[in-house]
Amino acid sequence: MIRPFNTPCAGPTDNPIAMHSSTSAAHADPSRDPPAAGPAGQGTPAFSPLYRQIKELILKSLQAGEWKPGEAIPSEMDLAARFRVSQGTVRKAIDELAADHLLIRRQGKGTFVATHAEQHVQYRFLKLVPDFGDANSEGPADREIIDCRRLRASAEVARALALRTGDAVLQLRRVLSFAGEPTILEDIWLPGGPFKGLTAERLTDYDGPMYALFETEFGVRMVRAQEQIRAVLPDAEQSRRLGVTTQTPLLSVERVAFTYDGKAMEMRRGLYRTDKHYYRNELQ
Repeated sequence: MIRPFNTPCAGPTDNPIAMHSSTSAAHADPSRDPPAAGPAGQGTPAFSPLYRQIKELILKSLQAGEWKPGEAIPSEMDLAARFRVSQGTVRKAIDELAADHLLIRRQGKGTFVATHAEQHVQYRFLKLVPDFGDANSEGPADREIIDCRRLRASAEVARALALRTGDAVLQLRRVLSFAGEPTILEDIWLPGGPFKGLTAERLTDYDGPMYALFETEFGVRMVRAQEQIRAVLPDAEQSRRLGVTTQTPLLSVERVAFTYDGKAMEMRRGLYRTDKHYYRNELQ
């Protein structure tokens, strides 16, 4: 059971890569890239294709904040020189990061760190689509923050967020409405430490998506998520919030979202109306 707090939500030879590069250069096959070389302190995974090693090095730089969301990363040529690999190897690594929605290519401008503040990625984890039109046809959702409070983590929440039972968390409840109709009721749990100072007022006043607020004001960027989906019936309060009867089937979507380093930073449970929408996912 979640128990509320009393407070409201308010040297070169030491580098094995460098050693390998220097000792084997005379015998290297010129048709192949040498082993990737990263900045001091960065290693490369063993038994992995070279472009995957470069991908991991770029991911480490993203995780360390070397390039901020929305900023351009160095050119493929500069990265190839930095890691001492071919431009094609860097390009393949960037292609995978772009496919993972972590980088964005812009024709004639370069490659940029993806940000939730951009229109085309701000609903990246929201897979609910209207029966008529596309995901953007209804425009941004109207958001109503119902509650924001500081609690002690239940065993379930602590397990999902890799916390200890009883650690501080924030619980948010909100309703998302599309075309003036309440469509999604969400309960969201966040670890208390990284989101200190988050309040219902800040959530209400922020004009962009919630993940963009987390990114720009708290330095937390969600890059991937895991979901569990099932059909449920709402209780009396849930049905009242969504304007349906207690006999209306809803889609329950339970999500845990992670940052670059695989750290869980959000547990979210949403109830979705599907009388005018459907859940769409693309499998590759």
